[in-house]
Formats: sequence, structure tokens, C-alpha cells
Amino acid sequence: MLTLLLTATACSAGAQPRAEVVVTTNILGDITRQIVGDRASVSVLMEAGADPHSFGISAQQAAELEQADLVVHNGLGLEEGVQRHVQTARAEGVPTLAVAEQVDPLPIAGPGSQADPHFWTDPARVARAVGIIADHVVSNVDGIDAAAVKDQAAQYASQVLAVEGEMAQRFEQIPPERRKLVTNHHVFGYLAQRYGFEVIGAVIPSGTTLASPSASDLSSLADAVRRAGVRTIFADSSQPDRLARVLAEQAGLDVRVTPLFSESLTAPGRGAATYLEMTRANTEAIASGLGA
Repeated sequence: MLTLLLTATACSAGAQPRAEVVVTTNILGDITRQIVGDRASVSVLMEAGADPHSFGISAQQAAELEQADLVVHNGLGLEEGVQRHVQTARAEGVPTLAVAEQVDPLPIAGPGSQADPHFWTDPARVARAVGIIADHVVSNVDGIDAAAVKDQAAQYASQVLAVEGEMAQRFEQIPPERRKLVTNHHVFGYLAQRYGFEVIGAVIPSGTTLASPSASDLSSLADAVRRAGVRTIFADSSQPDRLARVLAEQAGLDVRVTPLFSESLTAPGRGAATYLEMTRANTEAIASGLGA
């Protein structure tokens, strides 16, 4: 009996639960966990407060990707430091879901025709993504309760759409002439389309934080800010706001720099621990920053 007990204990201690669903970003990680609940293991690679464009993963996490039943990633070039690992997992036969590619992506603001990966700033698209993720979980995770997952997804999608309604009501309080956005980089194109905002420009004229603005970029944007009478510049909370403050100084105006939780969730208690909390916080910050 003692031998059997010791053997069982050793096996239990050495066993590692297999990550059935691996998710790259923490925003999609929260959404996926809301859908799956405790019916499967969900492993999220990106830590709270990290930059999705530049975060990296360990060798152990890379192996986890290749052993998953399903990899959920944003796609459209967002996870620049992890993309090759997702491609390797796909080449090994792991099912992968690039969520942003499935929700009618928009072209990114500014020059070029690159698709914009930041779809989560439009909750209506997130509600669509919820159903897409649920379908892929059901199709690829063996033994999962399909009916329960789809029911959970429907409940969560209704919560997301409720927040979308809250956003619409709050943004209606902003006079149309003040619905002008300047951000650290191009993040809020989907929000702008959904709620009737004009994107004046971005300090970093790109969809990635890894790009850098030139002096002429900053000068041109400063002129646009001055002409548009922009009152607030919004900087991503996961990135230093130095460039946004330089722009505010160049514009020669009394322009505030307000942080938003635009690309990463926070640790619990820091203001944006879930997608719904992040969306509500950003809605209030934008409305308040633009004078509503």
C-alpha cells in the first residue's frame, strides 16, 4: 500500500497539465477565459501591462504553443515578437485562430494599406469574435462540453454588447466638433468608425509601437493638432508618454496627455484587469478628456 501511495504521489507531482488552449495576448486571454470558464485549461502568454508588439516568450512557452489543442492569437501583425512561434506551431499541425482576420478588419489609419489589428476597440466586433472563438474551441478541444461553451459565449457576448451601448450613450455627450483623436500610435481606428470620431493622427505614424516618428512627422502632426484645436492627446498606458508630451510642447498649445489602457490589460486592482473593465475605463477617459 505504501509503495502504491508513493508511486501515485510521484506521478501526481511530476504531471504537468496540458494547456489545451494557448492565447497570445492578455486581452484575448480574458475573452477566451470568459468563454471557456473552467471547462478547459487556458494559458495566456502575454503578461499584464506588456506591449503586444514587442513581448517575447520563453522556450517553455514556445513548446507549450506546439503542444496546444488550439492557439488563439490576434493576427494582422500585432504580436511581432511571437509571430514566428505561432507559425512554427501551425507548421507542426496545431490549429490556430487569427481572430482579427475574422472580424472584417479595417485598413489602418494613415498612409499605406495595412490591415489594422486593433479590432477590440470596437465591442461589436468583439461580440462577433466571441462566437468565432467559441466555435474553434468546440471544434478543436476534445471532450469539451460544446453546449456549455456556446451558452457561456452567448452570455458573455451579451455583456460585451451592453458595454457597447454604454459607450454609445457616453460618446453622444461629446459635441461632434470635439470628437477628434490623437494617440501615441494608431490604435483607435475601429472605435472612431463605430462612434463617429475623426482620427487627426498619431505621434508614431504606424500601427506598431516599434516604429519611430521623424522630426517632420512630429511637426506635421503638431500643425494638424493646432488646426483641429485638439485638447487632449491619448497615450498608451503600456508605453512611455514622452513622445506625446514632446508633441504637446511642439503644438504650442495647452494640450493634456491622458493615458488609456489601449493594448494591454493590467493586474487586478490597476484599472483594467478585464476587457470589460478596460473598455469602460477608456470610454470614460476619452469622454472626459474631450470635454464631455
